[in-house]
Amino acid sequence: MTTVELPFPGLAGVPTKDEPQNRKEYTADQEVRWCPGCGDYAILAAVQGFLPDLGLRRENIVFVSGIGCSSRFPYYLDTYGMHSIHGRAPAIATGIATAREDINVWVVTGDGDALSIGGNHLIHAMRRNVNMTILLFNNRIYGLTKGQYSPTSEPGKITKSTPVGSVDHPFNPVSLALGAEASFVARTIDSDRKHLTAVLSAAAAHRGTSLVEIYQNCPIFNDGAFDAVKENDTKADAIIPLEHGQPIRFGALGEDGLGTKGIARSSSGGVEVVAGNSPDVLVHDAHNPDPTTAFALSRLTDAGVLHQAPIGIFRSVSRPTYDDGARQQIATAQAGQEDANAALATLINGKDTWTVL
Repeated sequence: MTTVELPFPGLAGVPTKDEPQNRKEYTADQEVRWCPGCGDYAILAAVQGFLPDLGLRRENIVFVSGIGCSSRFPYYLDTYGMHSIHGRAPAIATGIATAREDINVWVVTGDGDALSIGGNHLIHAMRRNVNMTILLFNNRIYGLTKGQYSPTSEPGKITKSTPVGSVDHPFNPVSLALGAEASFVARTIDSDRKHLTAVLSAAAAHRGTSLVEIYQNCPIFNDGAFDAVKENDTKADAIIPLEHGQPIRFGALGEDGLGTKGIARSSSGGVEVVAGNSPDVLVHDAHNPDPTTAFALSRLTDAGVLHQAPIGIFRSVSRPTYDDGARQQIATAQAGQEDANAALATLINGKDTWTVL
């Protein structure tokens, strides 16, 4: 049996398959049942196309979902999967990852499932740094239950459950993940196949908890929530691309081929938009162990109608994982028990022994 080597250290210990694989092998025979135009279709296609690149055996991959439109995901992948309990997918995935090092664990959840009833499970999975990849589909609405406001809906949002507008202040999922000290945090968009696949690849390569927020359009109950980052005439000013080691610049291209706007430190300690040619433009460091700058970048996404958003990997750092630590404790205890058994046998038998016939 072979196991995964670099460039996927996050999958160390998971058996690989020698023969090349293709998307068809990861496509289940179940009818895909989402609304026409749903962003989930694009995400599913990207995942089905990406999984063969990992080179893993399908029987060593498991997708765990909670409740919601996104949680149909396991039915459509020809891997092991579990459609679990509302908000509890990270808890179930923690058990799988801890018990089975040879399993590549994924969690598929939505903004309602993960950030409302499942909020506590989500933050502790990230705090513990369990080996799993969490895909958080954020459409800023409850889709399965037909259009109530969610924990990421903007203030004033008129829905079936808030007919005169929501008075809640929404979560920023990336800020939440960074506050929980997740070791890998990223954001991508359902319709950007290339970027989505690149982020998934980096998330799978990471050892520990990877949280990927995916902006996902709901054409029925919240259509156009992400138009700013999707429309050709607005996305240059709305998308702030994050690439490790590169200056954070965006907007229309200048004479140097880079964006005419940039991100720099502000006098308040956060970050702000400046001219792209400013010497103060930050160079993105996703591997900085201090999450302060990453958190400041996450705050560029407003809590109201989406006007701009950093897209890419905010943070990717290495720290010990919960399941590796738990398995090491068990191994140490088992080794100690063998020594204890030997000592007890020596004590019972003593130096002189007799055989009674």
